[in-house]
Amino acid sequence: MVKYYTTTSLFKYTWDQVATGLWQRYPNPNSKHVLTEDVLARYTENNKLICRRLLTKTNKIPKWGEVLVGRDSHVLIIEESIVDPVEKTLTTYTRNIGLQRIMAVEEKCIYKVNPQNSLWTVCERSAWITTRRLPFGFSSAVESFGLNRFKSNALKAALGFDYILTSLYGQDKLKDHPLSMSDKIKDTARKAADIAKSKAGPMMTRASTS
Repeated sequence: MVKYYTTTSLFKYTWDQVATGLWQRYPNPNSKHVLTEDVLARYTENNKLICRRLLTKTNKIPKWGEVLVGRDSHVLIIEESIVDPVEKTLTTYTRNIGLQRIMAVEEKCIYKVNPQNSLWTVCERSAWITTRRLPFGFSSAVESFGLNRFKSNALKAALGFDYILTSLYGQDKLKDHPLSMSDKIKDTARKAADIAKSKAGPMMTRASTS
């Protein structure tokens, strides 16, 4: 069974900035699941830069999924990219080389100049999610899980990359970025929790001695 999904992301930065920033997108606040990244090959061909990388990622697996893959959620990803500075396109192809007996995910991203605004860049993202025939009726559950997880990760990936671009080229806007605001909210909540705990300590002590 194959599921096809497509979405578009807009980055308010030039294509040159996006093409440069792509190699620096890890780590970012939304990429904690990316554990390692290694360059396997990098060369030029017909004035295009071609790169092949190996990524190690992890994602939480639902309890029912542990029956199929165990508790080890690490998976190896191959990323191949083609940078065309003449046509101003950057195309990436990614596919998992682990857990293919359960599900295969192939993704294609094309970063190109936004036709409505030459100072911005648009990313057209397509994905093909193929699930295998599995016993005990797991196929349908894996298919739904794979599609929903990909949609969620695609949004997080775009937001995380936008955070990196903002940190590189729009630092004056970084404090207002959604991920920066999220960190501030978490930090405020953490401080409030610490204050509540510190106040609760003396109260518990008085209650126990009364």
